[in-house]
Amino acid sequence: MIKRLSFIFTLAIVMLLAACGGNDEADGSEGDSGGSGEQSIVFGTGGTSGTYYPIGGALKPIFEESDQIGNVTVESTGASVANIQNIQDGLNQMAIIMSDVGYDAIEGTGQFDGGSVDVQAMAGMYQNVVQVVALKDSGIESIEDLEGKKVGVGKVGSGVEQSAKKVLESVGVTYDDLSKVTHTGYADSVQEMKNGNLDAAFFTSGVPNSNITDLMQQTDINFVEIKGDTAEKLMEKYPFYKEYTIEAGNEAQYELENKVETVGIQNMIIVSPDLSEDVVYDMTKRYYEYLGTDEVAVGALKQLERDEIAKDLIAPLHPGAKKFYEEQGILE
Repeated sequence: MIKRLSFIFTLAIVMLLAACGGNDEADGSEGDSGGSGEQSIVFGTGGTSGTYYPIGGALKPIFEESDQIGNVTVESTGASVANIQNIQDGLNQMAIIMSDVGYDAIEGTGQFDGGSVDVQAMAGMYQNVVQVVALKDSGIESIEDLEGKKVGVGKVGSGVEQSAKKVLESVGVTYDDLSKVTHTGYADSVQEMKNGNLDAAFFTSGVPNSNITDLMQQTDINFVEIKGDTAEKLMEKYPFYKEYTIEAGNEAQYELENKVETVGIQNMIIVSPDLSEDVVYDMTKRYYEYLGTDEVAVGALKQLERDEIAKDLIAPLHPGAKKFYEEQGILE
């Protein structure tokens, strides 16, 4: 009896192992994307306190509705530079970046000096707007007027400082022409302006910037415009800049009495060149359709009309995204 039970138990184990072996072989033929052929996506964003991360969280369930997507993992990263490197290394399949960093990667300049990267876009998003704010009694009405003034230019090496240098350069002004330069972040720049230690400061962010709103509630300020020849020079030399208007009378945009003309740097979603045309086509379609609903909860995703998301991008479109936009007739 014991021998018989032992035989039956051994036979069951052998059959179970054989079945598992068959499944392993089937799974192996599908690759890492799962037994059903679904693609897994690691979505590189930014810090958890920034805007990129909640955008990733909002888009995760949208993409996961696809029959071609197994799951989307939203990953907090060091933002643009790290995201491009992670896609290049195969760690991320999708990411959000700023266009100026993407431009450097494509051209092999800046932080990607000497090594061009294949960056492919899926869609454009909101702009990080260059906002130059000055104390009302500082006499600063134009970028040229910053000469001889005390100016906050952002933390060393930050996107804010990069924009500050480029904007000053466009009117022939350098740090040496300023009476004082402080490498302060948003909050510190605002505090220094409140204390009268700075005449003006640069902010490069979405609109509105809560730090500027805080400053406006306690101090009389004016926005210094970047327009005309200054803007044209900037956009000609650095094609990732785009015109941007902070509207007048818009409560969501500081509720200004007069509009402010300036420039911004567009954010965009990029995808790995290794993703298939069908997968990217489907994700692009779902993203486009989502933007046309009332379900969009992250304010930054509402700042660009969906028929504009494929226009004037500094990176070439992934073939899957291009195919979808061509079908919609929204490519220029």
